[in-house]
Amino acid sequence: MELHGANGYLVDQFLRDGANQRGDRYGGSAQNRARFLVEVTEALVSVWGAARVGVRLSPTNPFNSMSDSNPAATFAAAVGALNPLGLAYLHIVEPGPTDPVAAGEAPDIRFFRKLWRGPLVGNKGYDLERANAALRDDACDLVSFAALFLANPDLPQRFRRGGPYNAPDRKTFYGGAAAGYTDYPSLPG
Repeated sequence: MELHGANGYLVDQFLRDGANQRGDRYGGSAQNRARFLVEVTEALVSVWGAARVGVRLSPTNPFNSMSDSNPAATFAAAVGALNPLGLAYLHIVEPGPTDPVAAGEAPDIRFFRKLWRGPLVGNKGYDLERANAALRDDACDLVSFAALFLANPDLPQRFRRGGPYNAPDRKTFYGGAAAGYTDYPSLPG
């Protein structure tokens, strides 16, 4: 079970100070803003067990008009609060080249490697070469290929053959139709 605490959805809205303007115990400090994430995660763990629950976070992704004045501090607090739960993994959508980082250290996968005590998943623009380098350098334990996999449902086979790769068509993502999901060509034979 992966808790989607990313991309401007509800958990992300509580975490980031650009969205969370609350004055109660769920607003204000980074620790307070992380409270909802922790409570939801604890509820999932109570049903599924920690070994079957992971969390996905996107500290700098501006999707859905999200922002944070200091994503490194905010998400360091969130990770610190999640660590004691002994989760299966933490899945981080890393900063993209156009993602805003207003203050503090860029919260990339190496930043989270220093903080997180369990398995770590890197995500954002990975290809095979970059993924292998991240794994070799112990920057993370697993890599999510995301858009590359959407465009290449036979991605493992393409990796073995060295390509070629279909280019993802982001205009078709999450549109509810078959275009962009079931119409990418597979490799022959």
